[in-house]
Amino acid sequence: MKFRIRPVHSEDIGDFLRVYKESYRGLEEYAYTKNRQIRSYFRWMLSRDREGFMVAETQNNQNAVGFVMVDANWFSPFELEKVGEVHEVVILPEYRNMGLGRLLMERGIEYAKEKKRKVMELWVGYKNYKAQKFYQKMGFERKSTFGKWIRMIRIL
Repeated sequence: MKFRIRPVHSEDIGDFLRVYKESYRGLEEYAYTKNRQIRSYFRWMLSRDREGFMVAETQNNQNAVGFVMVDANWFSPFELEKVGEVHEVVILPEYRNMGLGRLLMERGIEYAKEKKRKVMELWVGYKNYKAQKFYQKMGFERKSTFGKWIRMIRIL
């Protein structure tokens, strides 16, 4: 299946809400669960780094099926510099294992490189084994844990 990736617009908030909730089904301990929280999170990400917030759509009917948000303005207290912080990667379950996650992450990595970031950083849920495996395949290494979270980085 072919996908189109474009910048997120404020009008995408409804699609983000739908994709986010479906993507975190069964992993709610790592997610916002109330609609107002998810909408606030969307607006916060949009305000942090609009260029790094992207949506994937199916090419034929242009339905939003995934999002990635890479914040190139994020200062990491661990790296002591600005990094490409992956705040979110969400994909509808029926569109997983089609290469979309890789495509979204590659776009996010490309964006961080354009912004001259040397490191990508993310936090993933301790029990979110599928995501951890995916990030490892994308070149991220586990660095530390904090409560229910694992910090992973990738040198660019």
